[in-house]
Amino acid sequence: MSTSKIALVTGANRGIGYSIAKHLTAVGISVIGTWHANEGEAKAAEAVLSQEDAKLHMLQLDIANHASFTDFAGQVKALLANEFGQRELNYVVQNAGNIIHTRFDAATSEQLDNQYNIHFKGPYLLTVALLPLIRDGGRILNITSAATRFYLPDHGPYAAMKAATEVISLYMAKELGERGITVNAVAPGAVASDFGGGLVRDDAGINRSLAEITPLGRVGQPDDIGSAVRALLSDDMRWVNGQRIEVTGGQSL
Repeated sequence: MSTSKIALVTGANRGIGYSIAKHLTAVGISVIGTWHANEGEAKAAEAVLSQEDAKLHMLQLDIANHASFTDFAGQVKALLANEFGQRELNYVVQNAGNIIHTRFDAATSEQLDNQYNIHFKGPYLLTVALLPLIRDGGRILNITSAATRFYLPDHGPYAAMKAATEVISLYMAKELGERGITVNAVAPGAVASDFGGGLVRDDAGINRSLAEITPLGRVGQPDDIGSAVRALLSDDMRWVNGQRIEVTGGQSL
């Protein structure tokens, strides 16, 4: 029977989610990750990140398909038992997402529904479905966005849903306190990844302009967020609860 701590990380096949899985497996925390559309990418992540004492196992999940969450929780329960000989998760990191770039007055009803389902309703209901599998004294981290603090062009619908997740994180922290479960929100700033079409990573002008408004003089990298999540899940951070923790290098101070 494995005694490894186990985290569930949504969207672990690329970008920030991949980095989170990398940093957790590196310190002996096994990860059940999710992927949506690219099975080959997910299998490659499993092969690269699995360690002798900490494994990455990937499951398919569409965070917008809320009707699938009961079945998904069943898959997680079976994986915990069959692969790890355990019954509970130590950590849940809600990271999966997308972005639809649009002005608030140009967003369609369908686009708003997409952002709501993926960034608020999906993580909300998935957490509810997983609650019976989270150990007392466990941790929940919701990945949100620094765009809830300052304006970024064409980020309105996305930022609004992330702001809603930050609010519900406070209520989750209060109401799960009776089980000793902490809940915090982690708000990344601009990160050079493939998120949003890779604009921050691939467009030199956008990258430079964002670096200029960041005191540390560069945009973030996925590993800046992955290492922060690893630290927040460590025992040293057990007394941090109900907080929005921005990881931006000081962007737009």
